[in-house]
Amino acid sequence: MRILISQPQPSSEKSPYYDVCKKYGVEMVFRPFIKVEGLTAKEFRQAKVNLADYTAVIFTSRTAVDHYFRLCEEMRVKVPDSMKYFCTTESIALYLQKYIVYRKRKISFGKTGKLDDEQLHSAFAKNPSEKYLFPISDVHKENVSYLQGLGLDVSKVVMYRTVSNDFQPGEDLDYDMLVFFSPSGIASLKKNFPDFDQDARPTFIATFGATTAKAVENAGLRLDISAPSPEARSMPEAIDKFLESKSMLSFKPN
Repeated sequence: MRILISQPQPSSEKSPYYDVCKKYGVEMVFRPFIKVEGLTAKEFRQAKVNLADYTAVIFTSRTAVDHYFRLCEEMRVKVPDSMKYFCTTESIALYLQKYIVYRKRKISFGKTGKLDDEQLHSAFAKNPSEKYLFPISDVHKENVSYLQGLGLDVSKVVMYRTVSNDFQPGEDLDYDMLVFFSPSGIASLKKNFPDFDQDARPTFIATFGATTAKAVENAGLRLDISAPSPEARSMPEAIDKFLESKSMLSFKPN
């Protein structure tokens, strides 16, 4: 059985995906259906945003960090030492060391990964007069209503976008299971393989997250595996339980 995981290959050999491979003797191929690309300086200028106007930045991902500093460099905007950074996790805060000297007095982070994190809330409350820049993707879930409710001056600014990671001519979709993590992945599937027939092989489809599951339904496809759930909190765990429940002699959907 061949399974396509629409994410980059894990950097660690201890990934639970490899445990599933060993347990059932299946092959997993890691091949993202989508990729992130940054806006060019020319494209960004069309938004008429002056990066030098802001005194604080909010980061919800390492990708946002990379593209913020990239655009600053390309547009020759010097990030002042007085800039304050607000990150949804400590790992994002530590990632800032790639670009700046890490000083706790100007870097705040939360514990939960959410903007309304109690620790972040306290940090925002202590900095009510800053002018906040919020780098985002063209496809995003971030909602600034909570921050605006705190009386903060926040501007969401698109700095990168999610695009289809197109398949090359002759690159077949020769898999027994496809695993998706975003609606964009489903859109890429339909774009690259408009005549995709799920029952021809047949092909199981697995998704992580409610919005991705809904995208499968909207695309007229059949959803076979969904995570997280009470039985499986992660995608590897969901695949494990699914394979355990199926006969390894035949891969026919219900």
